[in-house]
Amino acid sequence: MSYLYITATPIGNLDDITFRAINTLKSVDYILCEDTRQTQKILSKFNINNKRLISYHQHSSLYKTDKIISLLEEGNNMALVTDAGTPCISDPGYMLVSLVRENLKDKVKIIPIPGASAVISALSVSGFNLSSFIFLGFIPNKNGREKFIKTIVDNSKYVVCFYESCYRIEKLLDQIEKIFKDKNQLSRKMFIIREITKMFETSYYGDIQDIKIQIKNDTIKGEFVVVIDKFN
Repeated sequence: MSYLYITATPIGNLDDITFRAINTLKSVDYILCEDTRQTQKILSKFNINNKRLISYHQHSSLYKTDKIISLLEEGNNMALVTDAGTPCISDPGYMLVSLVRENLKDKVKIIPIPGASAVISALSVSGFNLSSFIFLGFIPNKNGREKFIKTIVDNSKYVVCFYESCYRIEKLLDQIEKIFKDKNQLSRKMFIIREITKMFETSYYGDIQDIKIQIKNDTIKGEFVVVIDKFN
């Protein structure tokens, strides 16, 4: 029996790593990385040396995936990490987990090593009632944006959370304002946070018009987590 550890890493502040994650990274035979350079920074910070790293991401070839499967079959233990946060959450790591479950279910045990997650961290400080919520991942870059926002309106009984880039956040707010106005939801509360856990972490709270003013008067950098409250 070999082990595949789905290992969460910090989303900004490296001190957020868990003791268990450090011990896991020290103990495994291989570490599967979204970007080996980013993972090496974490390993260096915590004096984890001489580890065998394998690049694994959404563009990895079938040959690379087959190699990983073979190494697991041979009894090697592995940790799967992403550049930041919990693997497989809006992340292609789920494809490997699915393959292992389908093909090696009696040979490999998959174990979560919990830790940082941008979506959970943002939700926890939103101040909204989180008895139920919907996470929608990354908003589409081009096609499907309006449909995506209408999905938020259609799910007004739930808190909705998703990710957006600094390059499109102002356009997003304009689109949300237009659709919320059409659906009489302009008073619906929002919470947005950027650069979460990093030095320049900044958050914004209010209705859509309040948020637009706050962001317009601020420096727009980094990744944004958008949380929209339910609307009854």
